[in-house]
Amino acid sequence: MDYLVFTLPGCPKCDKIKDLLKARGLQAAEYDVSTKEGRNKIREYVKMLRRDSSGSVIIPTLIIEDNGQATAVLNSAEELDLWLKSRV
Repeated sequence: MDYLVFTLPGCPKCDKIKDLLKARGLQAAEYDVSTKEGRNKIREYVKMLRRDSSGSVIIPTLIIEDNGQATAVLNSAEELDLWLKSRV
């Protein structure tokens, strides 16, 4: 499995999801969406991203890929915890 986490600097929810990934021994490629590289990378997943009521992409966004296919899109440490528990 590959984990790609899209974050913003100074985002407490982003830190929380990154901390949970680390605590579970999972390595994620991190992309800061305030940078050009991060914005370009997240565009690869534009059709599956969750948005808030104003249409903005929800950050953090964690994309979980299995064999190059996105299998989950999660937006919080709580969602990640539930997803991990469902895999046991």
